[in-house]
Amino acid sequence: MPSVAVHIALAGLVGTALLGDRFTPKAILLVMILTAALDADTLIGLFVPGAHRTLLHNVWLVAVLAAALVWDGRYRDRSVVRERWGAGGYRIAWVALAAMLFVHILLDAFYNGANLFWPLQDRFYDLSGELLLTDQRGVVQTFIELDGGSAGVVESISRGTTDDVHYATGFNPTREKSASNVERVFPVAGNGERLVLVVTGFATVLVRTVEHYRIR
Repeated sequence: MPSVAVHIALAGLVGTALLGDRFTPKAILLVMILTAALDADTLIGLFVPGAHRTLLHNVWLVAVLAAALVWDGRYRDRSVVRERWGAGGYRIAWVALAAMLFVHILLDAFYNGANLFWPLQDRFYDLSGELLLTDQRGVVQTFIELDGGSAGVVESISRGTTDDVHYATGFNPTREKSASNVERVFPVAGNGERLVLVVTGFATVLVRTVEHYRIR
């Protein structure tokens, strides 16, 4: 599964690209921290089985925050975001929400799954797969099984509920709290591609930060 380092590095890349002239070290740091913070449900999972990839890994979390941001900016007489962070606060907030959704929630869904629609639906969906272009079969994708109708789609990507699904982490390697002598693994990069992503993401943020201070 993608490590926290991968989420932070990719959030750095996305934030650096989307913040534009609103880029500051504080702004990109906020985007990276908020994106990584979704893994706090890992710690909650120590006390609430099934919380990891559920409590803070659902699309409704971002939807509610986005709705609150729209309400604050368009319908309130006095905007909290504008008064506290200025007009640039909205750009930073929207970039952070985009990173949270695409860089963390959906990335995890495409790596072994996430409980995307909790609490309205308790079901982990695993969108792991591949997209191929072949000379014999044409375009082939294995993320979602499409030819079985809506029921087939759900069946092909469903991975159970919070009652029977557990994602091992260094903090919570097994579902059983009494388990002993279990190796606690805290991944940084699960393969070479993710290592390149981590290095590239942090290097990009570093270079952009140096440039920011040079032009001040």
